[in-house]
Amino acid sequence: MNFLEKANNIKDELIDIRRDLHMYPELDFQLYRTRDKIKEFLEKEGIEYYETATTGICGIIRGNGDKTVALRGDMDALPIKETRKTSYTSTTGNTMHACGHDVHTTILMGAAKILNEMKDQLKGNVKLLFEPAEETTGGAQKMIEDGVLKNPEVHGIFGLHVEPEIEVGKIGIKRDVVNAASNPFYIKIIGKGGHGAYPHRSIDPIVIASNVVSSLQNIVSREISAVYPAVISIGKINGGTAQNIIPEFVEIEGMMRTMTLEHRQYVKERLVEITEGICRAMRATCEIHIDESYPCLYNDDKVVDILQKSSENVIGKDNIIELRHPAMGVESFAYFSLEKPAAFYFLGTRNEEKDIVYPLHNSNFDVDEKCISVGVAIQCKSAVDFLNDYSI
Repeated sequence: MNFLEKANNIKDELIDIRRDLHMYPELDFQLYRTRDKIKEFLEKEGIEYYETATTGICGIIRGNGDKTVALRGDMDALPIKETRKTSYTSTTGNTMHACGHDVHTTILMGAAKILNEMKDQLKGNVKLLFEPAEETTGGAQKMIEDGVLKNPEVHGIFGLHVEPEIEVGKIGIKRDVVNAASNPFYIKIIGKGGHGAYPHRSIDPIVIASNVVSSLQNIVSREISAVYPAVISIGKINGGTAQNIIPEFVEIEGMMRTMTLEHRQYVKERLVEITEGICRAMRATCEIHIDESYPCLYNDDKVVDILQKSSENVIGKDNIIELRHPAMGVESFAYFSLEKPAAFYFLGTRNEEKDIVYPLHNSNFDVDEKCISVGVAIQCKSAVDFLNDYSI
């Protein structure tokens, strides 16, 4: 079956859907209009669904077989004011789809339409996971808690993300670790305030904070093997009220990113040890809070093999880029990948002739909408091939 031809046959409908979603973006779990548009579409197509994770949706296409494959599309936008002027520019002020989730949602809707029309030929079931809050706390966690991977039990899952560094018509595939894990952290260093002219009578938390910031970088440069990426970034320091006053405390906020579960745990432990040690040595105390954010995203070799073979069938081997390095950014699809064998890939959207070159999270971001048909076709082909070929 030629899925690219089928996707191109409905491309105008899908472009209209994408542009509508783009004009009316919504944030976090507050995706009420987006949810209702998806529900309306699924009802029109006669696709079974239920609501999950506040404004998420789990659709089910029931075929003939015991296996179940899931396809995921995230739905939320970003708090960015769009500056690119098009007929479909965001109408909602300081909110826009600067990460392409309008495209992801549209692709999942297109795949749903095509797969539902051939459900009698499917050797199993297809679940359609429309995820809210990918950009914030990760709707995937809540969807998993709500049981979207059960009844029927999911045996594998495919996801994608638009990529403006890859030319439209191509995709990028990375094996093993695809995205980093992240841990936001907060440190409060508590000293003793006083007059700036008499620092010996105080315990200066600014000097102590400077030592902490510098020392934390040694974890990455001297304690993690250079062949494994890791990052500790300090994004915010706040302390003091005047030039001649030594403050009582300084607050530090940052983010750590790691590529393995072992390194994630190690960096968290060392951040605490180093910070507490410096504060103790310099007569201060500290408070430390480390949040558990997104885990590493792992691709399963068997599922990636299916994805690669399916993609070659759709767009040809020459249009598949083998990515050598993981991304330090995070992706909530990682929660799904820890639960089930998964394949996540990057869908090219770049077109320099159309000035579609701006990075993700940029106010000028846009996609070449030819990518929609490509994404739909690859998702359909991968789902069908998984149901035909994957052994449970």
